[in-house]
Amino acid sequence: MYKKPKRLTPVQSFQLFCLESYRSTKGISGIKALNDFKQARVFDLLASGFEVLHTQSKNYLLTEITEYINRRHATLSRKH
Repeated sequence: MYKKPKRLTPVQSFQLFCLESYRSTKGISGIKALNDFKQARVFDLLASGFEVLHTQSKNYLLTEITEYINRRHATLSRKH
């Protein structure tokens, strides 16, 4: 039986856009970008701030995401 593919929610579409934009801008693999997002919990950030963040420019988003990942990595490094 054919199953109709699920549609992404607006938040999921936004998260995917941010992930692909980050990957492309950094020139890294999709797996590396996904691991960066998961490790730093970027998907949570994007979901919780969706109402404001989705109105921002791509450059602004990428700057914020990159800085957020860098801060999270630094925090995680200090804990170990």
